[in-house]
Amino acid sequence: MIHSVIEKNYNSLTNLLRYNSLLYFKENGNGMVSSVSFRGTTAAQTAVIWNGININSQLLGQTDFNTITPLGYSSISVRSGGGSGIYGSSAIGGSVHLNNELNFKKQFKNTLRVNLGSFNTQGYFYDLRVSDSKFASQISISRNQSDNNYKYLNQNQVNQNGEYYNSGLNTNFGYKLNENHKINFYSQLYDGERNFSGTVVTTSLSKYKDLNSRNLLEWIARTTDFTSTLKAAYITEEYKYFENKNKDNFSKGGANTKLLKYDLDYSFSTDFTLNSGFTYTQINGFGSSINNEKREVGSASLLAKYTLFPRLKMEASARQEVTTNYKAPFLYSVGLVVMPLDNYKIKLNTSKNFRVPTFNDLYWQGSGNPNLNPELSQQVELGQELVTGAFQFVATLYYIHTKDMIRWVPNESGLWKPINTDVVNNKGLELIGHYKKRYKKHGFDLDVAYAYTSSVDEKKEKQLIYVPYHKLTSSLDYSFENWSVNYQFLFNGAVFTTADNLYRLKEYQVSNLSAFCEIDKKQHYKIGFQVMNLFNKSYQTVEIRPMPGINYNLSLTIKY
Repeated sequence: MIHSVIEKNYNSLTNLLRYNSLLYFKENGNGMVSSVSFRGTTAAQTAVIWNGININSQLLGQTDFNTITPLGYSSISVRSGGGSGIYGSSAIGGSVHLNNELNFKKQFKNTLRVNLGSFNTQGYFYDLRVSDSKFASQISISRNQSDNNYKYLNQNQVNQNGEYYNSGLNTNFGYKLNENHKINFYSQLYDGERNFSGTVVTTSLSKYKDLNSRNLLEWIARTTDFTSTLKAAYITEEYKYFENKNKDNFSKGGANTKLLKYDLDYSFSTDFTLNSGFTYTQINGFGSSINNEKREVGSASLLAKYTLFPRLKMEASARQEVTTNYKAPFLYSVGLVVMPLDNYKIKLNTSKNFRVPTFNDLYWQGSGNPNLNPELSQQVELGQELVTGAFQFVATLYYIHTKDMIRWVPNESGLWKPINTDVVNNKGLELIGHYKKRYKKHGFDLDVAYAYTSSVDEKKEKQLIYVPYHKLTSSLDYSFENWSVNYQFLFNGAVFTTADNLYRLKEYQVSNLSAFCEIDKKQHYKIGFQVMNLFNKSYQTVEIRPMPGINYNLSLTIKY
């Protein structure tokens, strides 16, 4: 996603992807815990990839998208379909990619952005980029905070105990040893604190603190035919949970991950490339409810890309892991791209993917189950892409069969434990259209995306909870000289809230309107005004946890 898209939903990765992708999100109230469903899969079946490294929590197996601020990344992209053969565990529904790109060109750029909004919401972001032909750097600092005390529409209540803040520091450096060798270092630090807001019927005094760090050292060496990439990463995650924020008692947990990864690309010709990869990962988990536990994982993968004919391309991958905690399956994927016409593509892909049990699944004291198997999925996908003039259209059909789904269910004694229980069949249709046109000083940019998703428990023959059958997003941009106006629309279909499908949360639709103006010819200053939930709709993404009504944001961006 380009920066102009990111700045319209700057405050969290949840809002950015909710309005600009087909991913479905549920939040326990605005700014609270956010989990994703990709093609009807669970939150733990979507991989989040940071500069090529999987950063899903080792404790929960998923990423809280409200702990990631989009500003500061060079690009954010979404990849649909299975990718476990390349990205490892969790890439069943798809993957979200956060990338920092370092440019070795002469530049000295400063960007400062200030946001002020409803509910005493404040956002501050500063970005510095300094580089030349040998050295590149990018440093950014962010801060977001809010009283988050919005009124529940149609009720005489406000969102109590919803305050939050988060701070982030990104530091990225690159150095060219020579034309063939380059060393990059990427680092992130995130510190956040959220009070967990109550519901329509209950109050809350709880608080949750996050402290996460990610560090990656990368050495890239290139010759005419070979590209060698060596990565060493150290990732930490730590939390503290306070049942009562006014007391000092808390539970805690965390994990430290060390990773060493080597990739070697070889180009036999312009039509045939081969990539081999080797990864070693060591994870140490700890906490109030987890004894010090250790997991070691080694993996080997192979990826081949071959152009059989100018209009026929093939891609195939294979991956095998060896681990100390579970029996890892053999994974594969095979894909074909056919171009019967210059502007028309047909894509076919099939793959086997998996998700490993988390540290909480395996080791939670009194409840963990060390005998869990990984979740396994088989899937097939058929896509078509048509580009004609200013119009692009993509249609995709998919089917995912997943077995050994890990669920926490009560046993005979009423104790909740994780077991391999469900078999789930996901199938759906995705339609994406894009139109971009410029006429003299007028620019038009239209995006429309629709998804139909069926995610059915094979035994119960019921739709999984919190998976909408229908989701529609659209965005219309109009620009003229130094002005731009954007309208976003989201329709989210009804979702079931119980496994027997007797109760459901009704559908909702939300609109946002944004206007930006660059107030000098050199584009040093930009002011913006945004209206979220333009028509003041009452809606919930999680039952009895209302989201805000109409609210506003004013922004100022300074670039030098």
